[in-house]
Amino acid sequence: MTTLLKRTPVIWGLFVAAILIWLGFGIFAEAVGGTFLDTIANGERSRTLIAGLSEVQRSAHFRVTIFLDTAFPIAYGGFFAGMPLRFFGKYGRIAALPALATAIVDLTENTVQALALSGAADALDAKAWLTPLKFDLFFLAAAIALIALVIAVVNIFRKRQA
Repeated sequence: MTTLLKRTPVIWGLFVAAILIWLGFGIFAEAVGGTFLDTIANGERSRTLIAGLSEVQRSAHFRVTIFLDTAFPIAYGGFFAGMPLRFFGKYGRIAALPALATAIVDLTENTVQALALSGAADALDAKAWLTPLKFDLFFLAAAIALIALVIAVVNIFRKRQA
């Protein structure tokens, strides 16, 4: 799997997919009532949001969570992992761990939200630690990917000078 994630076309594909999915959230924001559960790090506030949704909004929010917000951590997580795997050399696997952790935490948060939106279970209190952890790991993985991008640009200039 790490060999696949290192490939330039795969990295670009994951980047483009993440951007398109992110844009998709904007398209569906009104359908879900304007606020996504992913932005709320409090169980009680999450319950209040869900209680205020119409049945149509709740259904739309569930579908967006199941489809877009499942694909999103896979896309950005793969991109954030692929960059250090490609450009950090022997430290690539270690540097890719925050990206993997981010995707796992985000998918866990999505499961909690989907269960609540469907009425199957209420584990929304877990959002008190899941959501902040997701954002912290996301920004760490993004910073690592940015450093990998700097390394890539430096390598391009080195090759041109050689």
